[in-house]
Amino acid sequence: MVEKILFDMKKHKWLNTLFVAPMESFNKLLSDMKKHKWLYVMLVIPVLFVLIWNYWPMYGVVIAFKDYSPAFGIWDSPWVGFKHFQRFFDSYFFLEIIINTIRVSFYSLLVGIPLPIILALMFNEIKRKWFKSTVQTVSYIPNFISVVVVIGMVTFFFSEQGSINQILTSLHMKPIDFLGDAKWFPHVYVWSGIWQGVGWGTLIYTAAMSGVPQDQYEAAYLEGATRMQCIRNIAIPAIMPTIVISAILATGSVMSVGFEKAYLLQNASNLATSEVLSTYTYKVGLINGEYSFSAAVGLFNNIVNFIMLFVVNKIAQKTGENSLW
Repeated sequence: MVEKILFDMKKHKWLNTLFVAPMESFNKLLSDMKKHKWLYVMLVIPVLFVLIWNYWPMYGVVIAFKDYSPAFGIWDSPWVGFKHFQRFFDSYFFLEIIINTIRVSFYSLLVGIPLPIILALMFNEIKRKWFKSTVQTVSYIPNFISVVVVIGMVTFFFSEQGSINQILTSLHMKPIDFLGDAKWFPHVYVWSGIWQGVGWGTLIYTAAMSGVPQDQYEAAYLEGATRMQCIRNIAIPAIMPTIVISAILATGSVMSVGFEKAYLLQNASNLATSEVLSTYTYKVGLINGEYSFSAAVGLFNNIVNFIMLFVVNKIAQKTGENSLW
């Protein structure tokens, strides 16, 4: 009788989607849990950690739809609907902040995605192991430097009295106000980040290329292939899945420009291009104490990031075999 019901439900696609497929997936999960029970036991603590620290605090997002007051708490504060979202969309700085955020973010993506790949391909062509190890180590050491220290180095080199301007002056060239001129902020922000993170970004691509059998390169060289042909036909296809996944994840955080560096590089002179969503949320939320408004801005930011992640992942699914889901 049960088998007949299941067979009839499978004949109707919507019933299969709603009932049969979830039941089959659940039964398969139970069977797998019984088979590998100790592996699932080991997952209990990591899962609890994620639930407590990543998902439980998400209930606080409701203050974006309330006039939150610490005196009343989250649940007893009055509901105001989309009032704070409307205020943000109607604000004088809305368009400027969005443009600044998108400009810096897409600039970072445009430079930050291909450069680690190029550097990893160059590392892969180094034959002397000691030299390759040394260069790789030197390249990713800046990743371990604090953002505050990096900003101090940027200030030392690029301020009005910094080393770069002293060199320009000695060459009888006009000094450039890198940190005070608004048009220079995106370049300083992006390229200081590239210097700090490009070496670290090559590690995942270098690891992916290390899995390519050397026989493929040797066979290609025997057939008369050049180094560029080997890179194009062997190395790049080997790391293409990694490139696609990294690009999707990077695009999914397109509206999330790093707060620390943007805030530390920010001053009254470059505010026209340095005021991004993260710094604006900090000033409004923590400095001015408008918690509900800043929560609305942050929620808007996350929704845009999720939409971008979903769209780019769908495009990757349609154009290739690699995607997040």
